Amino acid sequence: MTTDEGGRVSFRRLLHRLTASEAEIEAQELRRESAESGGVPARQCARGQVVCVNGRLRTVVYTPRTNLPTLEADLYDGSDVVTLVWLGRRHIAGIEPGRHLTARGRVAVRDDRKVIYNPYYELEPPK
Repeated sequence: MTTDEGGRVSFRRLLHRLTASEAEIEAQELRRESAESGGVPARQCARGQVVCVNGRLRTVVYTPRTNLPTLEADLYDGSDVVTLVWLGRRHIAGIEPGRHLTARGRVAVRDDRKVIYNPYYELEPPK
């Protein structure tokens, strides 16, 4: 059980944990992990800003284009999604759904979505 500063059980926190959906609990956990790693929350990322975001890959999609193939991955940190785009790549070892990683780069906006092109990234060890 959790306690607050006065040593009392935080009933509100306990009640929330018991009634929250699995997705809400997962989002809280991802936000906590991202904050601990020093990542910028995805919801706070703005166009032109150089950021370091940390989260879990939700989807990874290879998009064949006529001139330039791309590998796109949606990184979710519990607050929002940032799409990571590697230009000219069909596959990157370790970039797969469910994998945790930290990505760094400049945020762009494409179709009202936050995007980082060719990000620097570090894969987290599998849990």
